[in-house]
Amino acid sequence: MKKFLLLSALSLVGFNLWAQFPGVPGMGGGQNRQQQAIPGTAQAAPKGSAKIVGYVIDSAATKAVEFASVALINKTTNKPVDGTVADEKGKFTLAKVATGEYIVSVSFLGYQSKKMTVNIVNKNDEIDLGVIRLSQSTQLLQEVTVEGQKAVIEDKVDRLVYNAERDATSRGGDASDVLRKVPMLSVDLDGNVSLRGSSNVRVLINNKPSTIVATSVADALKQIPADMIKTVEVITSPSAKYDAEGSSGIINIITKKNTLQGLTLNLDSSVGIRGGNLSLNGNYRKKNMGFSLGGFGRANYNINGTFENQQITTANNIQTINKQFADTRSNGMFGSYQLGWDWDINKHNSVTASVRYGVRNQRNYQDGLLNERFSGTTLLSQNLRDVDVKDLSGTIDANIDYTHTFKKPQQEFSLLTQFSRNNRTNDFINNNLNISDLSILSRLKNNNDSYNQEVTVQADYQTPLSKTQLVEIGAKGIFRTVNSDYKYFSAQGATGEYTELNNSLASSNVFSYNQNIVAGYLSYTATLSKKYTLKVGGRYEHTDINANFKTGETSLSIPSYGVLVPSLNISRKLKGASTLKFAYNRRIQRPSIQFLNPNVNASNPLSISSGNPNLSPEYTNNYELTLNTTVKSTFLTVATFVRNTTGSIESVRDVKGDTIRTNFQNIGNQDAYGMNAFANVSLSNKLMIGLGGDVYYAKLNNNVANPLYNASNSGWVANYRIFGSYNLGNNWGVQAFGFYRSTQVQLQGFQGGFGIYSLSLKKDFKDKKGSIGFGAENFFTPNGFKINNEINSPIIAQNSTTTLRNMNFKVNFSYRIGKMSFDAPSKRKKSVNNDDLKEGGEGGGGGQQQGGATPAAGGGRPR
Repeated sequence: MKKFLLLSALSLVGFNLWAQFPGVPGMGGGQNRQQQAIPGTAQAAPKGSAKIVGYVIDSAATKAVEFASVALINKTTNKPVDGTVADEKGKFTLAKVATGEYIVSVSFLGYQSKKMTVNIVNKNDEIDLGVIRLSQSTQLLQEVTVEGQKAVIEDKVDRLVYNAERDATSRGGDASDVLRKVPMLSVDLDGNVSLRGSSNVRVLINNKPSTIVATSVADALKQIPADMIKTVEVITSPSAKYDAEGSSGIINIITKKNTLQGLTLNLDSSVGIRGGNLSLNGNYRKKNMGFSLGGFGRANYNINGTFENQQITTANNIQTINKQFADTRSNGMFGSYQLGWDWDINKHNSVTASVRYGVRNQRNYQDGLLNERFSGTTLLSQNLRDVDVKDLSGTIDANIDYTHTFKKPQQEFSLLTQFSRNNRTNDFINNNLNISDLSILSRLKNNNDSYNQEVTVQADYQTPLSKTQLVEIGAKGIFRTVNSDYKYFSAQGATGEYTELNNSLASSNVFSYNQNIVAGYLSYTATLSKKYTLKVGGRYEHTDINANFKTGETSLSIPSYGVLVPSLNISRKLKGASTLKFAYNRRIQRPSIQFLNPNVNASNPLSISSGNPNLSPEYTNNYELTLNTTVKSTFLTVATFVRNTTGSIESVRDVKGDTIRTNFQNIGNQDAYGMNAFANVSLSNKLMIGLGGDVYYAKLNNNVANPLYNASNSGWVANYRIFGSYNLGNNWGVQAFGFYRSTQVQLQGFQGGFGIYSLSLKKDFKDKKGSIGFGAENFFTPNGFKINNEINSPIIAQNSTTTLRNMNFKVNFSYRIGKMSFDAPSKRKKSVNNDDLKEGGEGGGGGQQQGGATPAAGGGRPR
């Protein structure tokens, strides 16, 4: 606690900037959060429970009047008491309005203002003004252009929201390109994501889990096109309502949804020298029922580079030096297809259902992997290999959800169900070549077919006890089945038949892992005074595990366990528009198949790895202190945090001959003390610049008594990003982005830093039905980025360098067919959230490790 208080004091000297337009509706992650205000979040206007909604459109063009100003004026005093701005669809909401007579004034530059009288009789009235048509002004204003910019970053009570739909630099990319721009997040070149330096983070898509996310976060991000992302929510202190998993927090990716009436079809495409994509999405909505059908495909090609590795191993006091060199290349094809349906049965009942199928095919090659073995300076042996790694997966997610709302505001019940399954093939072929004529001497093959299947049932109920108190209660069950079938084969020459191997290194077996989790939670929110808001809760989860091997192994005895997870969030309003927030929560992180899979990954025989089925979960305590304030149009914030993890899953390396063997054990402690600083500043109506970063001090220890394997490390780690956009006028715009991650401290060494940058130019068509853009990425570094990695211990010294050539030029094209008319949006939909499983890991069912390189940053990398 002393360390925490000391770190919290740093907030007095920290700074964080970003631009925010208070009150802009429709920016809460696509779920109409402004319509579900919890106690303590009302504005300075007279308090009440009534609500006024409406849509603003151009009477002639029948299109939305984006960012129209809406003022609520007291009819008696003729003074404004509240106000807001319409969103990009013309929708606005005035919440928490007291009883009385008001005038609603709607205006926008170039249009004639319109005023309407509204009488709020009952405190819970919901006044729907419907469609408000503004007529264009007869006065010509050709010399004046006023354009509003939506806040890129919003800070809410329990989360930070990044409005990704304003980012043109990621068009034609995927979700990992978007997440690199989000404060507090870091994404490496392989797509592995971390939050405040921790890779133990849970990723949700539209509040839903997916088995492909449970298998690999990086894989899941590659299946989501950047153009389809509306917002990204970063939840650093989840309440008791959320699952207890995700040591550092939750990332919720909200994709664009269409709640309007009619039929529309969108086409988005991108073609570049290293990749291209094609997306086709259609929506149809008639009255209270809607359908959606969408799909996209993305291809990566011409991704090449080099690999170098030097490792020194010591066994029985004999030191061996191995050097490796190879040319690398990779290609991949990704796709995702979804059919959705929603039905608003009546005012209080709604049903949603969807089926999604995603595919991911990735091939990685090492051509001419030359290995030279030395004793001192004497060359002992040489061998040459071609390595082909195949990683294919298919995922299906199906859900049916029911929501019932009551007449009482904020009272709601929901029943959510989901079935999810990911099938994965993770194979490699290792051809041993004759150095003189490159003929194939022998072949080694590993086939690993696996699946991860989940069935989830969840029930949630919330009800207000009074105007200032809200209670949430719920229960959930997750029933998970994991299976890994792995086999090793060898063959002589180029045409010899494969024979199955079964020895200490290359064994064949079937591993089954069944995990059942039942949970219940209770959460209470209250406004203690005009200044304080309290949210406190507790969640209990019980886990049963049954695991076994098909042959040659006895059943594993893994005890069941339960955990109580408390959470606390307190906010205090200071003078002006300042807020001070404190949060505490305890988290649990269960190991995923990446860490459990006992399959031996030996694509590079000098560096092999496997999982550990006996792993236990990690436990983490999180403390967070945040200060927010507003100065004119700039929102200032500084956040300090402390994170302590016990029973951390860490890599354990030993040596057999000159081969490094990697396994995982619950032997680590991790402490992190850090601060976030960000700035998004609107310098004018056309120019916006954002910059920021996060810095933390990491302490790592594996608590192993044997001095040969004991390891500890500490040091500072930082991430920096800058983002800018400028409206050139005449429907032209330009955006730029840059990101740099410093050296990453690991348990037995470090992983080198890297940076990326991009520039995009976009032209919208006059009718706003399409656009064309031009993008360039990493154009000043045609030879690629070099990432250096180092591992040091009494028995291992490894240095490796990976070079990735990722300079890219691309053309983006988008076009929309059809027309949607304005109507009231459907009710907020709920869905299953499985905030579950520690991701990553270079062992077992994870991605095959290339060469002897240190695994890329992810849940299983050495820390």
